Amino acid sequence: MMTEKALLRLTWLFVLICIAPMVAAALAAVAGDLDTWRDVLSTVLPGYTYNTLLLVLIVGVSTAIIGSVTAWLVTAYQFPGRQWLEVALALPLAFPAYVLAYAYTQMLDHPGPVQTLLREITGWGPREYWFPEIRSLGGAAAMLTIVLYPYVYLLARASFRQQSANAYMVARTLGRSPARAFLRVSLPMARPAIAGGALLAIMETIADFGTVSFFNVQTFATGIYQAWFSVYDRAAAAQLSLCLLAFALLVAALERISRGGAGTVGNGTRFEALDRARLSGWSGWGATAVCLLPVLGGFVIPLIMLGMMAVDSGQSILDPRYLGFVSNSVTVAGIAAALTVLGAVVIGFRARTKPSRLSRWLVVVSGLGYAVPGGVIAVGLMVPVAALDNAIDAFMEARFGIDTGLLITGSIWLMVAAYMSRFMAAALNAYDSGMATVPPNMDAVARSLGHASPRVLRSVHLPLARNSVLTALLIVFVDVMKELPATLILHPFNFQTLAVQAHRLAADERLAEAAVPSLALVAVGLIPVILLCRTLGKQQEGMPSTARQGTAISAG
Repeated sequence: MMTEKALLRLTWLFVLICIAPMVAAALAAVAGDLDTWRDVLSTVLPGYTYNTLLLVLIVGVSTAIIGSVTAWLVTAYQFPGRQWLEVALALPLAFPAYVLAYAYTQMLDHPGPVQTLLREITGWGPREYWFPEIRSLGGAAAMLTIVLYPYVYLLARASFRQQSANAYMVARTLGRSPARAFLRVSLPMARPAIAGGALLAIMETIADFGTVSFFNVQTFATGIYQAWFSVYDRAAAAQLSLCLLAFALLVAALERISRGGAGTVGNGTRFEALDRARLSGWSGWGATAVCLLPVLGGFVIPLIMLGMMAVDSGQSILDPRYLGFVSNSVTVAGIAAALTVLGAVVIGFRARTKPSRLSRWLVVVSGLGYAVPGGVIAVGLMVPVAALDNAIDAFMEARFGIDTGLLITGSIWLMVAAYMSRFMAAALNAYDSGMATVPPNMDAVARSLGHASPRVLRSVHLPLARNSVLTALLIVFVDVMKELPATLILHPFNFQTLAVQAHRLAADERLAEAAVPSLALVAVGLIPVILLCRTLGKQQEGMPSTARQGTAISAG
């Protein structure tokens, strides 16, 4: 039976796992050769900075607009297909952006069906017309936008549902049009949730490697990978990692400062649910079209395209080789999700039952990984762990004549540690949002009955936070399945995942063959996304009005 001391040690263990990669990356960068840094500063750094900033700007603004507008439409209006679209708008979350890049490149490139049909219809030659280049920074921004807007959509929809309709109706009675009432009242109240969703999309954009690498867009993420594997310059990789870490944390800090003390809460003592206004005619079909376009672009069209590519490849997902990739991906994602959520529960439980400045700081530093790209975390882990492996090998060789090789570096447990550090924030936010509606006096009642902390956690907190824990498991599982940079750097040589296999085939321009692991990746990720939508829907439907008044969206 676990004691309070053991629970405290477990808390510190999870916190150290979360912050170790960032500390190691910073130390490696500081210890690196300054000559290397001068070369990086004068050659590639300006381009990396410009491309990363432009991607962040485009994706941040685009996801905020698409996510908030679609969330308001399905929340405030009744129109054809609304019930189906309310769920379908979250489905692009199952697609990694780099998988969409493979599908749209096959469709829109010069030999693809779109340009081929255009030439057949018009009779134009290959050089007689202009067509947007998909392999560009704009193409990468489009791919990232249509798979990341669900972050804003889900948070904004929850925020709009939690708002009382009173303020909106007052604005309408004062003569404001529905659009102006939305812009002046409902949208500002949902701003923290929208900003939090946009921040998550921005962090994923900063961390993205597969899409920008495939489209040959030079960003910090591609620079880190090239410095590590192409140039074999560990110091340069660590220094670029430190730059990216500082940039990501700066974006997060600016968002926090701009938000100030804003929160998303209910209005007044009386909660009134918003009655959906029925849209008919052109207005109704216009709302349907606005909500349908992101679903078509982010889910339906790439799914059809990948299916056609998979058929043309002549490969089968039921091939034992691909079933092995599926097994590896599900195994590592399942282990990482379970351990990450366990860590979030332990850290969150201590912050709730032992409130202090130290407990709050433990939560903050454990969640820093959401602002750190997978490549940075991988580099941060590889440097100290490789040194530890070499030290162990040297000691065993000198003392016992045994060559131990790489004990930790070549194992999946290093991957799991990277995923825990990267996605702990998502699990912490889900767990905290579930416990926010539980009165603190329930802990005091359990303590007064003589229950120690481990038993309070097991008998009180976990049953109450069951849906939130499930939500955290699903979110982390999907994120781990899609994570590419950390997996590429850390995976063992004999342990291939769907993400790694799809990236390698696409990098060799074997897009038809890359469609098979890509489809498998989407299929496995789609199940948790659907379950997540159902879980969030049940939580919102079952939330009493008093709880909705006091619940805030924690998005950072």
